[in-house]
Amino acid sequence: MFEKILIANRGEIALRIQRACREMGIKTVAVHSVADADAKYVKLADESVCIGPAPSAQSYLNIPAIISAAEVTDAQAIHPGYGFLSENADFSDRVEKSGFVFIGPKGDTIRLMGDKVSAKAAMNKAGVPCVPGVEGALPEDPAEIVKIARHIGYPVIIKAAGGGGGRGMRVVHTEAALINAVNMTRTEAQAAFNNPMVYMEKFLENPRHIEIQILADTHGNAIYLGERDCSMQRRHQKVLEEAPAPLLNIKLRDKIGERCAEACRKIGYRGAGTFEFLYENDEFYFIEMNTRVQVEHPVTEMVTGVDIVQEQIRIAAGEKLRYRQKDIALKGHAIECRINAEHPFKFTPSPGRITTWHVPGGPGIRVDSHVYANYTIPPNYDSMIGKLIAYGDTRDQAIARMRVALSEMAVAGIETNIALHQELMQDAAFMQGGTSIHYLEHKLAERNKEK
Repeated sequence: MFEKILIANRGEIALRIQRACREMGIKTVAVHSVADADAKYVKLADESVCIGPAPSAQSYLNIPAIISAAEVTDAQAIHPGYGFLSENADFSDRVEKSGFVFIGPKGDTIRLMGDKVSAKAAMNKAGVPCVPGVEGALPEDPAEIVKIARHIGYPVIIKAAGGGGGRGMRVVHTEAALINAVNMTRTEAQAAFNNPMVYMEKFLENPRHIEIQILADTHGNAIYLGERDCSMQRRHQKVLEEAPAPLLNIKLRDKIGERCAEACRKIGYRGAGTFEFLYENDEFYFIEMNTRVQVEHPVTEMVTGVDIVQEQIRIAAGEKLRYRQKDIALKGHAIECRINAEHPFKFTPSPGRITTWHVPGGPGIRVDSHVYANYTIPPNYDSMIGKLIAYGDTRDQAIARMRVALSEMAVAGIETNIALHQELMQDAAFMQGGTSIHYLEHKLAERNKEK
């Protein structure tokens, strides 16, 4: 087992990884920008290294600075968290070539699954169902593109092969708008991902967003840890998540889960990962794989009892998985609300000093956050300041506990989206379960009309 791990990230995930390490008796190195010098995880780390000024490009995305920090602190491994360099294949390669262990997949695996076109091809080969669409990237010939769209049937969605985080996609409802949409998406893809390649899929009208969490070791073992429902989204960004997914065909879930585990065995996957699907009319359609730990991993941890971050570390250290598939049983229900420093309905960011920070407690309540009273949220990074998780024996109990927790949470000095979550916890459609990925957008649009 490692003696010292460098955490190449910030915010709540840096603290989450640090806690996992401390519980395992592993020393931690926190790297940070100038803007994050006063962060909780920096103060709690065994060692800390400033790797640059506030802008991410000069700090958290600065590969030479991160590797230098690992060298001067004698760290043995680097955990990338999520975001930043976590799915950067070149970073994984550089870490390993520099003599450290990357706590995640090999660079070649990240490349395979990071490119949506090659990922779909790999999943088709492994028997994982994909959204109906074109095999490979779209051709240059406009006439051929029109033919492909007619074959798939409108509406279609144009996606960047190197896209992610909800960026690089455009829905097309008519043939007249098709070629312009393809050209615009190509231009955006080149600018955002340095890869102009785009592909086309059938646009599902009212799907849910269901994902399967997997763990795979270097000894050919792979398991799935049930599923999460991440359908409550705004502009393709998740707002809240829950596990297990309500009103889901369990036999179908288990069938897909086993196929995901088998796919990991076939591609030689290493570490934690997530297969993301659109789910409509009792059918799963693969859309992408995240080759890292995810923001919403706590809900899976709550219903399985598996510490996903610690398992990542054990796998990276060469250990065999401690669990077999038969050991994984989902118990109870968990919901996670992402607490963001932003206006609850206008969604404008609200950085600044937190004057009051009181988090809830009680049975089944977990709060993952790096902030504290008098902490100043810098304007340079993502607006998420914490995650509030409620667990119950049933979904109804988890919702009831989340309502109480949200009512107890007090944050002053900045704006937060707590009021939005309180509204969602009383929403009739959410309480029933099974809302589509478009539900929240429609709800917010109706709300604005009423105002």
